[in-house]
Amino acid sequence: MNIALFEQIITPGGHELEFDRIIIEELKSLGHSVTLYLPANAAPLYDYKIPVKHLPGEGISYAGVSKFAKLWLTAKREINRCRWFNTLHRLALAGEFDAIIIPTATYRYLRSLNLTRLKQSLVPVIFVVHGVNPGEAPMFFRYAEKMVRYPNIKIIVLTLGKNLFEHSLPNVSCIHPPAYTPRDIRWQPCVAQGRPLKIGFFGQYRKEKNLEFFLNAFVSAKFKFPVRLLVQGAAFKPEDAVEFNRIMEKYRSYEQIEFCSRGLVGAEWQQAVAGVDAIVMPYTAERYRYHWSGMLFTAIGYYKPFIAADCINPEILENYNIGCSFAAGNADSLKMELEKFVNTYYDKAEFYQHEFCRANEVFAPEVFVRNLLKAGGVLAKI
Repeated sequence: MNIALFEQIITPGGHELEFDRIIIEELKSLGHSVTLYLPANAAPLYDYKIPVKHLPGEGISYAGVSKFAKLWLTAKREINRCRWFNTLHRLALAGEFDAIIIPTATYRYLRSLNLTRLKQSLVPVIFVVHGVNPGEAPMFFRYAEKMVRYPNIKIIVLTLGKNLFEHSLPNVSCIHPPAYTPRDIRWQPCVAQGRPLKIGFFGQYRKEKNLEFFLNAFVSAKFKFPVRLLVQGAAFKPEDAVEFNRIMEKYRSYEQIEFCSRGLVGAEWQQAVAGVDAIVMPYTAERYRYHWSGMLFTAIGYYKPFIAADCINPEILENYNIGCSFAAGNADSLKMELEKFVNTYYDKAEFYQHEFCRANEVFAPEVFVRNLLKAGGVLAKI
């Protein structure tokens, strides 16, 4: 089949790039042809080695704009989204592709869809929603319900639950998200043996990531053996960059802490993650209960035990013994659990690996894409 992947995020982070890559490469491995469609002003930030085409209408970024400018840009984004959807409908009618996947959708996409001809598509149109929180749920179900009458509109929510707030619709399916795995480096999972133990904090830096909160616990914790910490944080907003630089200056004198203040992609990102023994996720945003954490699923795919706030996808530790959690925002709980996690790390290392094998059978990228196609009504057409 010829499948269109439409990505409208014009400044994606590393996990968005890797997510699209999983879909593209796994589709290709199944024998499908994939074409990437982008807004008029967007350039692919990664070479997926597939054809790239542009749709009329520019992608809109809110970076660095005022509150009032954002109101205007929101309206412009809605208008352009409708243009993209109508263009995709026209291209489908012309036979350019047999199915459409929109990999990073929200209820706003469904709202726009209701205003366009794409809802009447003769080919499957798969909207991938990366979680629904209680605040979004009423709007999500409102617009999803409007699409029930259109048989080729498929809405797939990535979640660790079996349903969404005990609510179901015939056009909404729930599937598990994928683990992120190394794709550009030679790597195989192994039990860590070396000293010092190396912990990694990774990703786009925002205040909600609670980095300083974790660093306070790390430098005061009592470990039985040497421990090093790699802190990698790429800030996209100016205020986040200022905050990250302040934190680097504050902790620069600690020899056991290494900072990296730039974004990492591709092989460089994979080498950095593969080079640590464990991962820390002290984030406290409540949305992580409902939206899957890209970093947590990176830890799964790289077989890295982790310590995380208990608001981050708690279903994982309920089912797989691959790390530990602490009470979000509680400094005493973090310090206690961090010491326990580190000091028992080598005792549990082999058991962690066994549990990671179980988890990766469930969250393997190839399993995810097959589930995506099945839920999207595409497998039946192959």
